[in-house]
Amino acid sequence: MKKIKSYDELQKIIKEEKQFMLYVSMKNCSICHVDTPKIEKISEENNFISYNLEASEVPEAVGQLSLFAVPVVILFYEGKEFHRQAKIIDFEELEYRIGQISEKY
Repeated sequence: MKKIKSYDELQKIIKEEKQFMLYVSMKNCSICHVDTPKIEKISEENNFISYNLEASEVPEAVGQLSLFAVPVVILFYEGKEFHRQAKIIDFEELEYRIGQISEKY
């Protein structure tokens, strides 16, 4: 999972990538630490590009994406948000949504 270090970098990725997953976490979030390997595994198994954004390091992105809790997973397709989950991640639903995007691609 690649790390995003600025809001400008995120904007560039949204414009350039056809599809990707954004995982937003925080260093002091215990759930985030448990979910990170699961997200990485889903990403690898589905050959799906994924990025990690540390919420405390990129506060502008937190405001622009209307993030109110972590962890958050957002799937983007053709520059638009396709699916979002926050706090409690349903990994089966996430894989289903990735499958939907992959079929379009």
